[in-house]
Amino acid sequence: MTKSALQIARALYQPKLPTSLKGNTKAVEGEKTQSVANQDEIKALFPNTYGMPVIRFEESNENVEFPAINVGVILSGGQAPGGHNVISGLFDGIKKLNPASKLYGFILGPGGLVDHNYKELTSEIIDEYRNTGGFDIIGSGRTKLEKKEQFDKGLEILKELNIKALVIIGGDDSNTNACVLAEYYASINAGVQVIGCPKTIDGDLKNAMIETSFGFDTACKVYSEVIGNIQRDCNSARKYWHFIKLMGRSASHIALECALQVQPNVCIISEEVEKKNMSLDDIVTYIAEIVAKRAANGDNFGTVLIPEGLVEFIPAMKRLIAELNDFLAENKEFALIKKSHKREYIISKLSKENAAIYESLPEVVARQLALDRDPHGNVQVSLIETEKLLSEMVGKKLAEWKEQGKYVGKFSALHHFFGYEGRCATPSNFDADYCYSLGYTAAQLIANGKTGYMSSVRNTTAPADQWIAGGVPITMMMNMEKRSGEMKPVIQKALVDLNGKPFKTFAENRENWALNTEYVYPGPIQYFGPTEVCDQPTKTLFLEQH
Repeated sequence: MTKSALQIARALYQPKLPTSLKGNTKAVEGEKTQSVANQDEIKALFPNTYGMPVIRFEESNENVEFPAINVGVILSGGQAPGGHNVISGLFDGIKKLNPASKLYGFILGPGGLVDHNYKELTSEIIDEYRNTGGFDIIGSGRTKLEKKEQFDKGLEILKELNIKALVIIGGDDSNTNACVLAEYYASINAGVQVIGCPKTIDGDLKNAMIETSFGFDTACKVYSEVIGNIQRDCNSARKYWHFIKLMGRSASHIALECALQVQPNVCIISEEVEKKNMSLDDIVTYIAEIVAKRAANGDNFGTVLIPEGLVEFIPAMKRLIAELNDFLAENKEFALIKKSHKREYIISKLSKENAAIYESLPEVVARQLALDRDPHGNVQVSLIETEKLLSEMVGKKLAEWKEQGKYVGKFSALHHFFGYEGRCATPSNFDADYCYSLGYTAAQLIANGKTGYMSSVRNTTAPADQWIAGGVPITMMMNMEKRSGEMKPVIQKALVDLNGKPFKTFAENRENWALNTEYVYPGPIQYFGPTEVCDQPTKTLFLEQH
């Protein structure tokens, strides 16, 4: 395989580890835990894995001999930079415990476990993928592990390969499935531990014990570089408004982080829209007013950042989507309705308020809202062209204002959606180190006989040798939510905290950024050079920790 000079150089990079993982390690147990909400329901559903203590690993002088162990690993859900380093950290971790240990990768996600599709990951294979982006070492998939038949089918191959522990690398839904699997295997004494690792570039899998999900740092730096490039072009041509949609279905962490990095003219934060009970027209008016004020200064250009999940946070739209989700889950005959009649059929079935809102939507948006749901029963918001919807509505409002003499200027919009561009990028030094530490920590959790835990690495704005490695019970993060029409236990998503320092810093500066052109051009990710250039975490993480 031909490699670029950067790939060759990155292969030689040795990720940094917390001091507690470098030599002999001991597990220190903290207080017993409980779920973040719905304690009675979660405890009843997870009697074998509920209430376990938080684990912290510390240096030890004691030499302990570990038997060889076979471990399985699964990459689940969408790609995120650093997944290969989680696997290489896990590989090195179990080999350090006992060189005879083996690692098996299940192909194309959880489906590989169910279908018995796997390969042994040898040192030759691992070395090809160290510090690289993507999930192509074994591939990923979105099969949900939630049925007893799947668990039993998976157990067949685990027993055949003598695998005693399974590591599932994924987001909140994948780790919820890991928790369900851990509980089931514990309940039948299957002798298989299950450990999770926190992955999602959206950044919505985090809490006091999981400071950031891996891939978020790299993806935001990739997006910020491209937004910075657009802003420089924007400031050079001075004739376009760029509407830029960014990944983030359930939370606006990426949009907020990119705004802190590039200082755009407008950034919409979905959580604030919901808190202020803003309508679609309120958002359009807010953007149009900034366009008009800049035009009055002679600036007919600018940038607008939009989280992809925005429509689900507009309260009126959220109520509509909730009813649509229930309608689509219950009305199987909807798929048989002619395409030309679907809109009228939906309107006839909705409540009066939601029918009126649905009827008022542009045809293309109404159609997109009625598309098939994703595997978790959610609207596929990435398919809704929110950036085009907003720019079209802003253009109409400005045209009305021009007729009324309230606006003098030119408005020409360009559209972008940055999603896949960041998912498989070569991980930043932060993500390379963080992911390697997460994998290494997972090996220690396995060595200590833990199951139903998520690998945790904290204190991540300090130098890597000061990071705190440990494990957090997955049940601690869970609550009950409605999915596909029924209540299910799931990991609670972390939304942007409107009282947190990152959002407050943004809010304090956005008016100045709106009217003045104070763009920042971050440039590409740097892998070699001084630590203040190469090893810095996200602005979000730094502000949260300081």
